[in-house]
Order: sequence, then structure tokens, then C-alpha cells
Amino acid sequence: MKVKRQKHAKKHLAFYRHNFGFREPYQLLLDGTFCQAALRGRVLLREQLPRYLLGQVQLCTTRCVLKELESLGKELYGAKLIAQRFQVRSCSHFKNAVGGSECLLSMIEAGNPHRYFVATQDHGVSAKVKRTPGVPLLFIIQNTIVLDKPSPDSTAFVKAAASTGLVSDHQKQIIERLKEEQGLGTGTEPKKRKRKRAGGPNPLSCLKKKKKKAPDASQPAARKNKRKRNRIRNRGKTPAVQPERPATEA
Repeated sequence: MKVKRQKHAKKHLAFYRHNFGFREPYQLLLDGTFCQAALRGRVLLREQLPRYLLGQVQLCTTRCVLKELESLGKELYGAKLIAQRFQVRSCSHFKNAVGGSECLLSMIEAGNPHRYFVATQDHGVSAKVKRTPGVPLLFIIQNTIVLDKPSPDSTAFVKAAASTGLVSDHQKQIIERLKEEQGLGTGTEPKKRKRKRAGGPNPLSCLKKKKKKAPDASQPAARKNKRKRNRIRNRGKTPAVQPERPATEA
């Protein structure tokens, strides 16, 4: 069951990363109801949330949430101690504090520019979060943390952007980064690599072989005629008279 939950969480996170530009560390906005549910279910948020989301997280809250928990008294004292350990994000209600649910919803207005996750057990807040495209929703059920699947409004927003050809800010940043890497639009064009062409055969190997001259059949006959002529000349010549040698005395 745990592997199945993490598989679903990985799939939902991929949706928000590719379409809305979510990156680590993930910023999680928690309200008092979520902290109270974690306290009752003995859920260790700092340990379990990074393992469940498979990445680094930053647990955050607002001053309005802390003041609301403080005003509720001893019943939510434990939840207040948990929320006080988180980072406090500045909201627009510095002078006049509002309810925690109203403050959280104001933090994700204008398209959730800071890429917040919202962690709450309040059904009213969850319904309003789902109507805002690009806001992941976390809740606790049966003492386990669950990342809700993308809302119909989020999927409809992505489909509409794809059909109309609109490009989100996150996608524009990716395109600009790719252009810089390729050297496009910066005045410098990427160097074209010269393709190595296949070399031709050795030109010397293409030359035709010289044919050997066949021996002339008339050569033996010419040699025979030459010999006959020499014999005839020798017959006509008189032999040279050799001088007589003096006889030796006995």
C-alpha cells in the first residue's frame, strides 16, 4: 500500500513540475487543522513529508495561522507548538490578522506565483484550493499523508493552454534557457560540425594493369636465318696457314 501511495504521489508531482514549474525544495503551507491531525495521528512531518514527496521540503505557515491557534486556547496548544517550528511566510495581513483559512487562500492568489503546496484538513479550504489551477493539496487520512490528484480545474487549464498554443511562464524560461545553450538569439550562431565524407578508393588502385607483350613468333625463325648466313660466310673463307715450327734436336 505504501509503494502504491508513493507511486501516485510521484505521478501527481510530475504533473505539477512539468506544467506549473514546481521545483525542490517544495514549499508547504500548513494550517492549524493539519498540524492537529498530525499530532493526533503521531505523524512526524519533518521526517515523513520529504520521504513521501521524494524531495526536499520547506514547512511554512503564516502569522495569521499562529495567531488563530493562539486564540483557540489549550485545545490546540500542541498544534501551535508544532506550527511554531515552521518558517513564517509574510502575508498581506500584517496589521489586521485574519482567519487562517482566509490567509492561506490569499497566499495562492494570482496563479500561485510562489509555488505553494497547501496542507489542510478543512473541507471548505480544500474545495476552494481545487478551484485554483496549479495548487497541490495535501491532507492526512488514516494517519497517513496523501497528495491529492490534480483537480479538474488544473487539468482543464493545462488542456486549454495546449489547445490554444499558450505558453506558460515556466515553459518560456525553459525555451530561453535552451536558446542560450544552443547560442540562438544571442548574436552567436552555433558552429556547424563538418560531416566527414566517406573517402574514395586509392586512385593508384584504379589504374589498369599493363598487359605483358606476347613473344613474337618470328624471332626463332630470324635467329635460324642468321645462323645459316654465318655458316655460308665461314665456308667461303680460306683457312689461315700456320707457320712451321723448327724441329728440335735429338
